[in-house]
Amino acid sequence: MRIGVTFDLRSDYLAMGYSEEETAEFDSEITIAALCEALTGLGFEPDRIGGVRKLAERLAAGERWDGVFNFCEGLRGVSREAQVPALLEAYDIPYVFSDPLTMALTLDKALTKRVLRDCGVPTADFAVIERIEDVDKVSLAFPLFLKPLAEGSGKGIDANSRVDDPKAMRRTAAALLARFRQPVLVESFLPGREFTVAITGTGEDATVLGVSEIVKKANFVGDGYGFENKEFWEDKVDIIGAPPKDAQAAGAVALAAWRLLRCRDGGRVDIRYDAQGRPNFIEVNPLAGLRPDYSDMCFIATREGVSYRQLIGKIMDSFLKRYPQLARRRVADA
Repeated sequence: MRIGVTFDLRSDYLAMGYSEEETAEFDSEITIAALCEALTGLGFEPDRIGGVRKLAERLAAGERWDGVFNFCEGLRGVSREAQVPALLEAYDIPYVFSDPLTMALTLDKALTKRVLRDCGVPTADFAVIERIEDVDKVSLAFPLFLKPLAEGSGKGIDANSRVDDPKAMRRTAAALLARFRQPVLVESFLPGREFTVAITGTGEDATVLGVSEIVKKANFVGDGYGFENKEFWEDKVDIIGAPPKDAQAAGAVALAAWRLLRCRDGGRVDIRYDAQGRPNFIEVNPLAGLRPDYSDMCFIATREGVSYRQLIGKIMDSFLKRYPQLARRRVADA
């Protein structure tokens, strides 16, 4: 079974002059090589495609695949993660991971929180700053936490993200608006412990693979699991297995969010405790990192006794369950 692999290679964008932070969500050659090796070991025939423009070129040239492992983050726009799945749907090609609606929704952190809040999933109170004048309209009690509305990998989260007064909020909001050219999400600061939950599967079949707790070290930057803490994590955080009670509590909130947002096949949900020790949804990553021995989802899988190939196998099993005709063909070809 021929499986195309779409991805954005970080080294390509660095060579074009983009910064380390701008390319933080993109993949390394290590990740793509490991992914293709795992797919081969599972009996698939992976074909490297690249980004959305490469995909468009090859589709226009008449190429097709039995399915596509879509690992493409995109570069521009709030709907950038939806570009590849939308294009694949236009050509009626099955693909791994979430659909365009979920991809676009979940990249907008405020819209995601609105949906989940309406459905009863606990999440911190919030506001959105579209322009600097909106700072004066924010009525939430301090301390507050500010970050870009539609970024991943901790981009825009640093030592200035937590603010304790209106002056600091205005300063941080102005910097984020200028730097990222997108709205700023303002949340009531959650002072408790932080967890990340790995999930595999779709809908009612989705299950929690495992839960990590993010424990600060002395060199931790600021008050959030931001870009610098993620990128250079070794001396900044300990990533440990969550105690069973916390894993159950965080996992329940994460799984509810995953299902309500219609996320598919595999990914991560971030959870943080409030001052009363109650788990709150922070954000979801339906395109979680899959770099062996580096990405949070891979750390969790290893700790749970799941090899990298088995992890990719769980994701592919969920994908094939959504496309029974492909599952039958795979059995026939075996």
